[in-house]
Amino acid sequence: MRKQLVNSPQLYDGKPHGMSHAVIDTASATVYISGQVDWDVNHQVSSHTVEGQLQNALNNLMIVLDAAGSSVENLLSVRIYVRGELGEMMEAIAPIIAQHLAESRPALTGIGVSSLASPETLVEIEATAALK
Repeated sequence: MRKQLVNSPQLYDGKPHGMSHAVIDTASATVYISGQVDWDVNHQVSSHTVEGQLQNALNNLMIVLDAAGSSVENLLSVRIYVRGELGEMMEAIAPIIAQHLAESRPALTGIGVSSLASPETLVEIEATAALK
């Protein structure tokens, strides 16, 4: 089989939503990571600020990368969706992104959107990575 599902017990169960936190294409050694948000195992947000949710979503991204056998150094592309006008938040979020992605410097796209996974969700991050 070319497809390997990745679901860490540290994160919420995506099965009721019909999703896995990541899928590995074993033929190409590529990891496709579902949008990570600031949800705990009970689908609850723990922060009500963009900065807090970004930090927590990035932490969840790192958990998924580790569970998939990859790492931040192997990130190929990252898409960050932020509720609202992205340009108004860049000064606050750019240092958080730079801290987490460090020298990896993947292709990065930021997108301002009107809604996300739940009314409380302010940030969502999806990514593609290579295996180690």
